[in-house]
Amino acid sequence: MKVHDLKPAPGSTKAKRRVGRGIAGKGGKTAGRGTKGQGARDTIPKGFEGGQLPLAQRIPKLKGFKNPFRVEYVVVNLEALDAFPGDEINPETLRARGLVHKHGMVKVLGRGELTRALRVSAHGYSKSAADAIIAAGGTVEVIPPPFGNGRPPAKGNALTNR
Repeated sequence: MKVHDLKPAPGSTKAKRRVGRGIAGKGGKTAGRGTKGQGARDTIPKGFEGGQLPLAQRIPKLKGFKNPFRVEYVVVNLEALDAFPGDEINPETLRARGLVHKHGMVKVLGRGELTRALRVSAHGYSKSAADAIIAAGGTVEVIPPPFGNGRPPAKGNALTNR
């Protein structure tokens, strides 16, 4: 048997080194921390990154994000369509009467009653609105979105950072 073959007995444990208990033995005085300096003291705050701006300050303060690909509609309800003169309703006629904004896709929602048959063309319908128009004897036509069937083009700050 040689010195490099020696090892502790199975199951034995080594006592933890007790430092900072006076100058009488190993680990006294500076307790293995060297002399002075940041590492010798207990003053490094949690999250300190050596003077670099910490992560908590680098990230934006407002929560969440704004989806740049969100599809937004301008809405019109059945009660407005019922009071609309004429039987043919599409985004152009609604804009001419001032019922919807001049930009954006039009979606018909189901609030109110429909008492006459109308031919309605819009970009989207709620289920109740489409059912009410068909029940009144009218027709529903879905206009495809101007950006095709994929997702819309990005808008907002997502474009300025590239």
